[in-house]
Amino acid sequence: MDGANHSVVLDFVFLGLTNTWEIQFLLLMVSSIFYVASMMGNLLIIFTVASDPHLHSPMYFLLANLSFIDLGVSSVISPKMIYDLLRNHKVISFKGCIAQIFFIHVIGAVEMVLLIAMAFDRYIAICKPLHYFTIMKQKMCIFLLVAAWIIGLTHSAIQLVFVVKLPFCGPNVLDSFYCDLPRFIKLACIDTYRMEFMVTVNSGFISLGSFFILVISYIFIVITVCKHSSSGSSKAMSTLSAHIMVVVLFFGPCIFVYTWPYPTSHLDKFLAFFDAVFTPFLNPVIYTFRNKEMKMAMKKACSQLTIYRIS
Repeated sequence: MDGANHSVVLDFVFLGLTNTWEIQFLLLMVSSIFYVASMMGNLLIIFTVASDPHLHSPMYFLLANLSFIDLGVSSVISPKMIYDLLRNHKVISFKGCIAQIFFIHVIGAVEMVLLIAMAFDRYIAICKPLHYFTIMKQKMCIFLLVAAWIIGLTHSAIQLVFVVKLPFCGPNVLDSFYCDLPRFIKLACIDTYRMEFMVTVNSGFISLGSFFILVISYIFIVITVCKHSSSGSSKAMSTLSAHIMVVVLFFGPCIFVYTWPYPTSHLDKFLAFFDAVFTPFLNPVIYTFRNKEMKMAMKKACSQLTIYRIS
């Protein structure tokens, strides 16, 4: 296909998660329940932080933005996946596939930077408490948020500039339930070794590098916390454990999918399903159950919503 300089594939066919109807129905019920729960949980966190003046601090500002990103994580993959679980023929258009890839990588990169920003916030609060409000001003929070979106958009755009120009002339079957670069690139009609290497460097090493930055920062924070035995330190350790759990849940599947040299279809699908369905739900659960201040504020927010409905 040396003469092919444009795509002739108009859509892609997903093989999906499974061919067994009973398992498809179970996955449909599970993914639907967790999708609704994650949307409601993250929306409640955003509403709670916005409505409660006591939560107008850098940590909760970043948490609310993380919940906003988790809304995107849920919405980019889950609705299409849930819809496809009801169908035998699972199809997505070429443009739809490109759009899904774009938003997956934008949202993923933004979440990585936000998690690093939250680790930085905790580092300043615990290791340099006297300088916290001097460093973590409103301008700093806005700067971190803007930087996260710029990095996310740049990361995704750089990859798509090369991918969009690839010729696709068949086959058009993706052994997955959503569009992502590793399997998508392999369907091109040309040798994609360099492109696959670029994706590994851009997505895989960024995920791995960000994870190591977070691990090192949390090690410094934990060492600082362990040097103190006050009640404030125990509260800080509880907050840290929630952050660390979220980091492991988010980065684990990303690192495996983009850096593991021997991809396995079933394991990739399981990790992608977990990342798309469970992680956006677990984030609000972890942060709210581990944070007494957040739980109290959410109870007040729910009471306000109840009163508003009655009136």
